[in-house]
Amino acid sequence: MKIRKTVMAVAAAAALILPASAAEILLVGGQNVWDQAGARIVEDGTTYVSLRAMAELLTPEAEVFWLDGMAHVQGGGLSLSARPGDTWLTVNDRALYVPHGVLLEDGRTLVPVRVLAEALGGQVEWSHEAGITLTADGVEPADAPYTAEELDWMARIISAESRGEPLLGKLAVGTVVLNRVASDEFPDSIYDVIFDNQWGIQFQPVANGTIYNEPTEESMLAAKLCLDGARVAGDSLYFLAPELTDNHWIMENREYVTTIGCHWFYR
Repeated sequence: MKIRKTVMAVAAAAALILPASAAEILLVGGQNVWDQAGARIVEDGTTYVSLRAMAELLTPEAEVFWLDGMAHVQGGGLSLSARPGDTWLTVNDRALYVPHGVLLEDGRTLVPVRVLAEALGGQVEWSHEAGITLTADGVEPADAPYTAEELDWMARIISAESRGEPLLGKLAVGTVVLNRVASDEFPDSIYDVIFDNQWGIQFQPVANGTIYNEPTEESMLAAKLCLDGARVAGDSLYFLAPELTDNHWIMENREYVTTIGCHWFYR
């Protein structure tokens, strides 16, 4: 039988309404385990918790250990790993984005409570009155919210368009593809966005055939992160490397958003 466990973490913003002491509340089964969980709040109100402490509270049947520079949680259908400094953690066959990175403090690996909830198949709710509430009915990590075909094509376009770019640049390329999928101006699937030629070929790798090259390992990681919700280039719909092309139509006709690596992004 599944045991319902509820975790409440009060975010920094809630401290403006709740008593000051409420900013250091982390309830598990009605008990405040803020100190035990090594919880802290970073600058944007993100609540971080100790991976080991929370795993032992929520998944007591799992083994928690350190190997090859990473914290691991394994058992009961869960295989989770988090390396301090990385901007992601892996859970089974998925990769979840950690914008501020996995932290290491006083020998404890810290991860955002919201990302941990997603990794454990839980749910998070927030309100000014109650703060952040994480509910996990046992540990049943959700299946990846995308198909193998979607992952393959996303990894291929990221790899072909951003080979040599940092992970952030790869995430930005993936963001553009998914923004197009969500836009009424473009086709409704990753494959159709990549091979869209209504107004001419949209991506150079389609024209030169590099879209068919095997994607790099980091591009596969970036594809998983994007398909699981990572976004880093806002609402960009276009990008180009000005130094590598003579066609500057995008720069002359679209609104600039940001620059990441050699690519400039536009909406």
